[in-house]
Order: sequence, then C-alpha cells, then structure tokens
Amino acid sequence: MFVDELEIHVRAGKGGNGCICFLRDAKTLRGGPNGGDGGDGGDIVLLPTTHCNTLYHLTGRGVFAAPNGGQGLPQNCGGKDAEDMVIEVPVGTLVLDAEHGNVLQDLDTKDRPWVLARGGHGGRGNSHFATATHRSPRTAETGKPGEERRIRLSLKLIADVGLLGLPNAGKSTLLATLTKARPKIAGYPFTTLEPMLGIAQGPGEATFVMADIPGLIEGASQGKGLGDRFLKHIERTRLLLHLVDCGDLPLAEPIDAWRVLRQEVQGYSAELAMRPTLVVATKVETDAARERAQALATAIGQPVLGISSATGSGLREMVLAVWSMLSSLPTVRPE
Repeated sequence: MFVDELEIHVRAGKGGNGCICFLRDAKTLRGGPNGGDGGDGGDIVLLPTTHCNTLYHLTGRGVFAAPNGGQGLPQNCGGKDAEDMVIEVPVGTLVLDAEHGNVLQDLDTKDRPWVLARGGHGGRGNSHFATATHRSPRTAETGKPGEERRIRLSLKLIADVGLLGLPNAGKSTLLATLTKARPKIAGYPFTTLEPMLGIAQGPGEATFVMADIPGLIEGASQGKGLGDRFLKHIERTRLLLHLVDCGDLPLAEPIDAWRVLRQEVQGYSAELAMRPTLVVATKVETDAARERAQALATAIGQPVLGISSATGSGLREMVLAVWSMLSSLPTVRPE
C-alpha cells in the first residue's frame, strides 16, 4: 500500500535519576557520598534510506518512544545511556510541524540521519553536591524528560524526469521499456494508481531516474479523478515529459490533451508549469500517427519527439535529448 502522508507522535527517552549513596568500606576512613549520575535518554532519529519507498511501515504504531536512561549506581558508576530509536523513512521525506505546518527538515540525502527529538539528560548523583561544609548530601537530581512532539511526514519522490500525461497515454509502458520498473500495464485508463520510479540508462554509463504518476484528466486540479494528489511527486524533478497519445485510438485529440496537461499543471503550481519540458508523442507507429504528431508540433510551435514503446522507434533519440537537457539543469530544491 502506498502511503505518502502520515502524522506521528514521538517521545524521546527520559534521563535516569542520579543515585544517593555513601561509601561503606572498612579500609577507607570516613567514606563520603559516591552516588553516580543517571544515563541520558535515547534520541528519536530519522534516517532517510532507499530500503523503503512509502511510509506504510510507520502506520498504526501509536507513540514512537525511545528508551529511558539507566539509573545512577553506587561507587560513582553512571547509569547506562539509552540507545537511540532510529526510524527509517524514504529519501525525499519532508518533516513538518503538525500544528503549524512549517518545514522542519528535508530528508533528501540517503543515509544522513537527523535528530528529531533529543533525549533528556541524566540527573547528577549526590557526589556532585558535597562541599566543605556539607559533606554528606542526601540530594540527587532526577532525570530530565525527553522532547515530545507531533510531526507530519510528507513524501516527495526524488527523480530527474517526471512523466505527465492523460490516462492511457503510454507513461507506464515507457517506464517499463526504459527501466526495470514493472508498473501495471493494461489497455484501459487509470491502470497506474500510485507513483512509480525507475532508473533509465543514458549515454555511456550515465543513468537518470524517471517518475511515473497516475494520469491527469481535465479538472484534476479541482479534485476530479485522482486529482492533483500525486503531482507533488514530480516537484523535485528537473525535467518534465508531456506524453501525448498520437495513436490511432486516442482518448482525446493531441492538441486538446496537451492543453489539458498544461492547464492542470498550471492550476497546481505556476513554478512547476515553468519547469523545462519536452513534448513526446507516443504510439507513433503508423503514417497517420506521424501526421498527428507533426500537426501537434505545428499547433504548439515547438518540436515534438515521436516514439513507440512497442517497436522502440524514437526511444534512443528521446533518451539522448533528455540527457542533453539534464546535463545543463541544476538540482531542484523544494521551497
């Protein structure tokens, strides 16, 4: 199950209490206080990883609580520091304050941990409170409580290229052809119900990541169909491919399909609509399809790359064009 939005409650560990103890040793004259300090509580640490690509494994867990620090011990022995609780999340997860909605951290780098909630410090034992005039203190500190907070996790997939198109435009077929991803492919609309990632081979040893999201329909920015829920997964992409069905049985005329794509992306985000794009005519396998692709290029006033995932026609040229643009585009960071 694909889960990309989740609110969780975390609580770091409490520090251990300091110890009240006095030296009892027949070989030592006039023993004094020797209570040790309590151990520190465990932190809550978020670790971005590629081992998971959804937040589903965090659902239904209640409170994520780190262990408490150990109590102080006699003979000035400190309590054991608690282990941190490490929570793995997919790379690309945004951490937001659940109450105010502000972004606390963008976990966009693999294996770079971030401390979400710090554990409490352990209390000092009574050996710290001895003075020249107060040699037998019966005082020790209690451990400090750990930080506690509610946060919202929002996953935004990290990819170089985003595939946009109306339902049944050939996005999943293209992804399966160029990468090892295995999305569901069928001859009816809305076969893709969740985002998919795949690594495509560029020229030489170069590779780039492609993201496929469910098809858009007119009115998606107002919530129709699957709405614009999944458009956030292409916000980090550097290049967008607008896939337009120019085959013999398209769901819409190519120019109308292209206009719907532009309109819905603009309605979702003006910044995303300004992202560099390539228009790709799919299912170009017949002379009539080639004529429709050429007519589309004339109507929109920009080049259109004609491809066929079924026959492989035009795929190499498209990959080279994609890589040529990616080579000059900077990494996109979310606001």
